[in-house]
Amino acid sequence: MNFTWIIALIGLTFGQLSDTKLYEVDKGSVYFRSDAPLELIEASSTELKGLINAEERTFAFSVPMSSFEGFNSPLQRVHFNENYMESKQYPNATFSGKIIENIDFTKDGLYTVRAKGQLNVHGIKRERIIRSELQVEEGQIEVRADFTVLLAEHDISIPKIVHQKIAEEIAVEIRAVFLPKTP
Repeated sequence: MNFTWIIALIGLTFGQLSDTKLYEVDKGSVYFRSDAPLELIEASSTELKGLINAEERTFAFSVPMSSFEGFNSPLQRVHFNENYMESKQYPNATFSGKIIENIDFTKDGLYTVRAKGQLNVHGIKRERIIRSELQVEEGQIEVRADFTVLLAEHDISIPKIVHQKIAEEIAVEIRAVFLPKTP
């Protein structure tokens, strides 16, 4: 599902309530690291999109898989998109759900929360609970989350010839700054 549809669904789900407080990603990044015995692969994207509904404690994130840059060579990026992520068939990774803890987004502070939802990578959805830190300050929300993704859980297979170069578990870091969404 592309990000436009996710935003449309969020809009329908949250209704047209004027006092509903929506926050939208102003700046966001996703970084991943594959630390295998023979090779370290790192890449990042600054094309993270996302919304938080403070009243409902719901959220949705999306990142285009083809937006990742870095890697050790241009060919490695091609292999990432064509052979492993199949980015044309599965263009986005998404995570949407609900913040478990009841926090007050109007009060400045640092909150440790659990985000429970559906992580969709490579067209395979898995329910996940991801621990995150939310720093609320002067109307903006900064989100930091570190977690891992097991390739096998998302039907991403590693050919035997390169299994020493690609980790089975990928470390992921999310950093995002949310600002109130303007109508």
